[in-house]
Amino acid sequence: MASSSIPAGSHGDPNRRDFLMVASGAMAAVGAIATAWPFINNLNPAADTLALSSVEVNVKAIAVGQAITVKWRGKPVFIRHRTPEEIKEAEAVKVSELPDPETDKMRVTDTAKKARPEWLIVVGVCTHLGCVPLGTKQGDPRGEYGGWFCPCHGSQYDTSGRIRKGPAPKNLAVPDYLFSSDTLVKIG
Repeated sequence: MASSSIPAGSHGDPNRRDFLMVASGAMAAVGAIATAWPFINNLNPAADTLALSSVEVNVKAIAVGQAITVKWRGKPVFIRHRTPEEIKEAEAVKVSELPDPETDKMRVTDTAKKARPEWLIVVGVCTHLGCVPLGTKQGDPRGEYGGWFCPCHGSQYDTSGRIRKGPAPKNLAVPDYLFSSDTLVKIG
């Protein structure tokens, strides 16, 4: 009988076939990653967006009782230099009676966990439908609680930016911020 043996080193060598399969699979994986990387990298934020991720504000010129609006990430941010009366009023509120319970101290503490009750920094976007509440400019209506009043649907916020009356479900958001000195605050 004739034997049908395959000589070593030809197509039928199992070691060579396994190597070719592994090498082909590895090349396909590298090709897939090289093809997908530009699409994945495109999901990263643009350089101009990253540049707006934080803003520094000099608060030295803001008088006691005055508030200003700055832009951060395309949103208004209210910075209010609160009076001692506003601070006292905000601290006296019973947290259990609030629709979105937060103490005043929680709202005036920066990311370094340092409380600065004289400064309130909140994102100036109503949590109901995204309107910009009034109360930053002189003569603006501030509602019954002396904070901010949303003209769209009547939400009223107190001097700590907490919702007190109206359809808004949440308090005005407090962004991450840090006082790098007594007069310079970095938001974001």
